[in-house]
Amino acid sequence: MTLDQLRTAYIDFFVKRGHVHIPSASLVPENDPTTLFTGSGMQPIVPYLLGAVHPEGERLVNSQRCFRSQDIEDIGDNRHTTFFEMLGNWSLGDYFKREQLSWVFEFLTTVVGIDPAKLYVTVFAGNSDIGVSADERSVGIWKELFSGVGIEAKAVKHAGTKGIQDGRIFYYDDEKNWWSRSGIPAKMPVGEPGGPDSELFYDFGSELRLHETSVFASDPCHVNCDCGRFMEIGNSVFMEFQKTDSGFAPLSQKNVDFGGGLERILAAKHNTPDVFQTDAFAPIIAKLETASGISYTQNSETTRIFRVVADHMRAAVMLAADGVVPGGKGQGYFARRLLRRSVRFAHQSGREIHLSPLLTPVIAQMYATVHPTISEQAKYIQDVLFEEEKKFEKTLEKGLKELEKYETLDAERAFKLYETYGFPFELTQEIARERGQELCEEDFQKAQDAHSQASRSASAGMFKGGLEDDSDTTVAFHTATHLLHAALRQVLGEEVQQKGSNITADRLRFDFSWGHKLTQEEKHAVITQVNDWIDADLPVHHAMQDKAEALKQGALAFFGETYPDTVSVYIIGASPDADWVSKELCGGPHVTSTGQIGHLVLQKEKAVSSGVRRVYLARSG
Repeated sequence: MTLDQLRTAYIDFFVKRGHVHIPSASLVPENDPTTLFTGSGMQPIVPYLLGAVHPEGERLVNSQRCFRSQDIEDIGDNRHTTFFEMLGNWSLGDYFKREQLSWVFEFLTTVVGIDPAKLYVTVFAGNSDIGVSADERSVGIWKELFSGVGIEAKAVKHAGTKGIQDGRIFYYDDEKNWWSRSGIPAKMPVGEPGGPDSELFYDFGSELRLHETSVFASDPCHVNCDCGRFMEIGNSVFMEFQKTDSGFAPLSQKNVDFGGGLERILAAKHNTPDVFQTDAFAPIIAKLETASGISYTQNSETTRIFRVVADHMRAAVMLAADGVVPGGKGQGYFARRLLRRSVRFAHQSGREIHLSPLLTPVIAQMYATVHPTISEQAKYIQDVLFEEEKKFEKTLEKGLKELEKYETLDAERAFKLYETYGFPFELTQEIARERGQELCEEDFQKAQDAHSQASRSASAGMFKGGLEDDSDTTVAFHTATHLLHAALRQVLGEEVQQKGSNITADRLRFDFSWGHKLTQEEKHAVITQVNDWIDADLPVHHAMQDKAEALKQGALAFFGETYPDTVSVYIIGASPDADWVSKELCGGPHVTSTGQIGHLVLQKEKAVSSGVRRVYLARSG
């Protein structure tokens, strides 16, 4: 059974039982400010779990693409992945525990063909503080299901202390068997839905205890011990409570939310404890082996390198397909971190491999049927990732050599590596751990803040007007920077932000945030728009305003922390209240109308640093 076949079999199974197949949502959540990424199948349908009517009905099924940024540093073992697909089925106030547990058991044992003797389950042990008792209903159903295939399923409490013993069903507290997006009941905000869950584990055999030199070698083995013997493959959440100001109350409807790891169920199907040896990763691993001349199983370190690179590159491609490209903030920061961590691990192999052009086509082909938009964007994704990869490769070796000079790593040195060589703090922190050291993120942030404050103080004069003198030419160029800024935002998008400027009597230089080289069409559109505004001889208005009010009215300020409460605002347009094309906080001076600037030409455009471009403008003729 392949990954595609398993996905299809699951969806078909539940469609036959009255469920409607809904498409996978984007990895970037819509209208959910609580998280950067879609990390579970239920996340996009929370409103319907709370009682809203879903247009497709009360029974839903899908395979949701998910990304969990918190798992990045766990990658390298046999099961964790940052990107994964979660098989999900939901009942929105329809069926409940009996149908759910029976169907999941039937699917896994009959359709997938997993030996029921290899399955173990956990249930909620109860919590008197919130008034929710142990889930004896699920225990009773599980006993019946196992009995139906000739297995006596004993329920055992305190499994973590006593180990497996003769048990098949194990009680755990709310740290393990309570589900909400926020975790345990005590951490749930008011309004958050949650409830007890019942998890399914696959047993790869008592001989498969990983980490033999660790604490797991002597501790009792149980399903949640992370020794490597057991792998969680599914979780049925019985979402029947909602946090209120006074505690927990029943939801208006009892819901079922099942999530099963597609890649993990496939591993269980083939009795392969390593998800990276299933066809969820096999084509990627094979390509890496061919390109490097190294076997995935050569040694434990090689295996870890292959796992990290395969996972991170697959995730980076998936993120890019949903519009998340490497950058310095938000979702883009995690895309950058994935790619740079991949490059660093590939570097450890001792082979020079360009990962993006090597693996993007492979990953696109793997998902061509179920996610065709990835194939459609493959060339764009490859180019964007390769550009980031090349930037980091240029500094990686220098940075690693610099790092080798340090006997110890502290926050100041970590910041130097970040500022000079583009090492994300987490990457340096990971290297410090490998060297038996620990870096404090708070100290790193303090070093970064101190540097930012020093930079602001040093550049305050530079950015007040950006002028070397106050001649008529430089004053005209200064006004032109406002037009240029407005034109760039109009042509490229409002994400463009000024990053600096410098003006002489001969030319103006302008830095702005943008991730790639401008096309000829884009450059032509920008300079044409600037000159059109110059030809229109638009008036330049000046006003002193309250800073908060000016920003509220749309004024731009990209060095806003250096401005006083009352600010100088320059507005270019027919009226300061309407029809303006530019409104910025600025110290001046400026021309009185744009016609005084004269026609401009765009002389040159180039990269300054990662995500920052620079253009030079001069007067034509």
